[in-house]
Amino acid sequence: MTTAPLAGRLDGLLFFPVTAFAPDGSVDLAAFRAHVRAGVDAGAAAVFACCGTGEFHALTPEEFRDCVAAAVEEAAGRVPVVAGAGYGTALAVQYARLAEEAGADGLLAMPPYLVVPDQAGLLRHYTELAAATPLDVIVYQRDNAILTPDTAVALARTDGVIGLKDGLGDLGLMQRIVSAVRAEGLDLLYFNGLPTAELTGAAYRGIGVTLYSSAVFCFAPDLALAYHRALASGDDATLNLLVDGFYRPLVELRAQGRGYAVSLVKAAVRRGGLDVGEVRPPLSEPAPEHVDALMLLVERGRALLKEAGA
Repeated sequence: MTTAPLAGRLDGLLFFPVTAFAPDGSVDLAAFRAHVRAGVDAGAAAVFACCGTGEFHALTPEEFRDCVAAAVEEAAGRVPVVAGAGYGTALAVQYARLAEEAGADGLLAMPPYLVVPDQAGLLRHYTELAAATPLDVIVYQRDNAILTPDTAVALARTDGVIGLKDGLGDLGLMQRIVSAVRAEGLDLLYFNGLPTAELTGAAYRGIGVTLYSSAVFCFAPDLALAYHRALASGDDATLNLLVDGFYRPLVELRAQGRGYAVSLVKAAVRRGGLDVGEVRPPLSEPAPEHVDALMLLVERGRALLKEAGA
């Protein structure tokens, strides 16, 4: 853990590493360390360990703690490490404490498990989590955890809550949330958390949301960084080049199988030369032809950038 405030350090491309598993199904910490180290060396601005792409749902508390600790050691203070925390409030607090023990800088609060709470329940869940840990909390809005602008304002007033990650993709709702929080003179960090955030990066930029998580960074950091530079500089020509030639086809490929937002990413990391193992059940491995298609897309994306001199 570093002493600098987390909110001031989340400025750049956010890396959500996969969690590596050995052939016997156990966590492979050596491969996970190599994956995290490569991402930080490549230019990641933060490591979000054991979150959605990292199969948080499939990890035991002990595995979670070991992976977060390994990420902290590999980051070595160069970039912050944020860990997932989820399920019901009691378990989310337990994961928060494990993350704190492991040296994390903050938490990504995943949606509560299974139930569909009302706004009062969501607010109570996140405020109790924030009160139970000194770690800064980013709330992940998606699925059964969708906030109204009023609830977002209440969370912005909550000590320890610093951000909102949007995995819903309702730009109208996000604009209302941003406006409502701003109108109260409050601040939150906002993140585009859609499975392939680059596809909607320009749209989110239009409402002031420039932070995002990049699954592509796991297996093609050069493409992810080229897109990020273009987004940050307003280079719409390069954005459109990558969206049309790489990211849109990628999203269409991802839609070919359930769980591909994780399993296809992990397979691409393996194809890139680092054996991070397969996904754990209930996820399944992607079809080999879809992995082949993804690797051809990566080659195409690189060729497009080279031709454009970007």
